[in-house]
Amino acid sequence: MPKINKWLTGGLGWFLGGPIGGIIGFALGALLSSEVVSSSSRSSYSSPARQARSGFQVSLIVLIAAVIKADGKIMQSELNYVKRFFVQQFGEAAAREALILLRDILQQPMPLNDVCAQIRQHLDIASRRELLHLLFGIADADGHIHPAELRVIEQIAQHLGLSQAEVNSVKAMFATQDPTWAYKVLEISPSAGNEEVKKAYRSLAQKHHPDKVAQMGADVQQAATEKFKKIKDAYEQIKKERGI
Repeated sequence: MPKINKWLTGGLGWFLGGPIGGIIGFALGALLSSEVVSSSSRSSYSSPARQARSGFQVSLIVLIAAVIKADGKIMQSELNYVKRFFVQQFGEAAAREALILLRDILQQPMPLNDVCAQIRQHLDIASRRELLHLLFGIADADGHIHPAELRVIEQIAQHLGLSQAEVNSVKAMFATQDPTWAYKVLEISPSAGNEEVKKAYRSLAQKHHPDKVAQMGADVQQAATEKFKKIKDAYEQIKKERGI
């Protein structure tokens, strides 16, 4: 069993129970019996912030598995993309560990609604919104979001307590070839007045500010910053079109 780094041991809290605990139980069982993880080291990394961060990462791995399996095919190119994604977001060590968990999870049944209910119970709304954005990034890895992947993401969003408008907004961030993409990002109609455009931008900028996920660490906050930039780009595009 490969050694598991401390980012995971810090989150051996809420996801040990419930459906997520069942899904990753085998991997965590091996981890807990490993001599490299002493009881003292487990407690050393169990601060609320670390538990939240680790819970976010494990939740993301489980949901990525659901998206990857959505079209009935598990492509090596998808696994390679996920590896690069985790290296970029969380570092080399976390990427190796994420793939260990992911490869095991991909072989197991996924009680998706129950998994989402557990995540919704333990992750705040800003973190759940960030999960949605990262899942769309994974689905768009090959430059095309498969209809089956979109259906799974919509199902995830619904059970995470996120609205269809939020789903459409994030989806539009990856479809900038659509002439109305900027309006969809801001969750408004192209017929919206200028004041409505400004109001929508201010509302979304506040709702999706990267500081909302500061407790998840600099890497997650960086990903949130990319989404925040897309919202600003959409607003600037509309202003340019209208001469505001």
